[in-house]
Amino acid sequence: MRGESISTPMDFSSHHIFARLLPDIHAWKQLYGRNYLIWYGPQAQLVVTDPELIKEIRNNKDGVYLKGRPNQFSKKILGDGLSVAEGEKWSKLRKIANHVFYAESLKGMVPAMIASVETMLERWTQHEKKEIEVSKESRLLTAEVISRTAFGSSYLEGEKIFAMLMEMGTIMARNRYKIRLPGIGKFLKLRDDLESDKIEQAIRESIIGMIDKREEKMVTGEENNYGSDFLGPLIKANHDIDEKNRISVDDMVDECKTFYFAGQETTIGLLAFSLVLLAIHTDWQEKARKEVFELFGQHNPNVEGIARLKIMSMILNETLRLYPPVISLLRRVEREVRLGKLIVPANTYVMVPLLALHHDPEIWGQDVHLFKPERFADGMAKATNNIIAGFNPFGFGRRNCVGLNFAANEAKIAPSMILQRYRCTLSPNYVHSPIQILTIRPKNGIPIIFNKL
Repeated sequence: MRGESISTPMDFSSHHIFARLLPDIHAWKQLYGRNYLIWYGPQAQLVVTDPELIKEIRNNKDGVYLKGRPNQFSKKILGDGLSVAEGEKWSKLRKIANHVFYAESLKGMVPAMIASVETMLERWTQHEKKEIEVSKESRLLTAEVISRTAFGSSYLEGEKIFAMLMEMGTIMARNRYKIRLPGIGKFLKLRDDLESDKIEQAIRESIIGMIDKREEKMVTGEENNYGSDFLGPLIKANHDIDEKNRISVDDMVDECKTFYFAGQETTIGLLAFSLVLLAIHTDWQEKARKEVFELFGQHNPNVEGIARLKIMSMILNETLRLYPPVISLLRRVEREVRLGKLIVPANTYVMVPLLALHHDPEIWGQDVHLFKPERFADGMAKATNNIIAGFNPFGFGRRNCVGLNFAANEAKIAPSMILQRYRCTLSPNYVHSPIQILTIRPKNGIPIIFNKL
């Protein structure tokens, strides 16, 4: 069903990607109601699209809904890092990440984000009035932003890691729906298994090389601390004298992989699809440009102005509603639990298809598949008809994305600087074919023409 649904392009007039990317769930929801049970191989899986039940899962008061166990390929990408860890380890890693992404620290990252966008725009001066493939440009930009802000290195130093993570992500995507006999992987290694083992080892060696360089600078006196970027607190925690706070080298590697991968994957689509929507809806492009000039004039964005970008925030929220980076979440029930009127047995998986919520007419109205940023003009509660569980672009509950504000700043800065310089129109060669590989992305790229103001 999924293969067939993405075989033809979509019309620009509707953004009904729920039926396109999750056609099975879209059809079964109509047949069996908001909540139903399916079998994923030998695993029972409860699909939940009822906002009230999702609110219970989201609140997770008894701590019974745990992250789903990663498969062998996602384990190689994320290891046992923050996105999959549980219990005390999760608390320890989350504390470090919270310290990195607190408000003052984020302010310090803004100049590096601006410098990365300037590098991209300088490259664009060679291609004015010609097509620019913005999904590729978004990937390059987010890679450089992460390298500059998180690891204090240039994009070139991190380029190798990004390329390997992309390769690993492709392997993971093509194995997503393959169900293997339990334990067979110990005796039979397929080509993708051998290739991913090799890539995993190479990524580890690259990250440890970055860590060693940083530690060497401390030893030789070139630096007087481990650094205030993402890597610095990790190295500091690795050397903590208190065992409760100490993390291992493996933990550092897993956290770096998680930030490299998740930090890029979740932002690429937001940047790319927001530019598509601005190129299609030129009225909103003009509104956003007017706001940008009112706040920044011809100058680069500043921290105070970024926080006041209301029109831009509405556009980005509507982009995230229509094209959320992650289309579904999986939770494992640790012990028997009551969910609404249901009794859910231990070890059942609960699947929450976020696309079903983001494209639910009972939450958003009959114009749910249209691009209407004005939904968010009066805040989230009004936009969702007070069903806050209906909007979850970065996950939910205490396990939501720790880099949410980091991504939001990046997603505001880049379009603001683009709109100060260019008027963008969609290329006649653009074919609207969103697909899911790991996150939502365009199947054939996004060619946009940028005309200098």
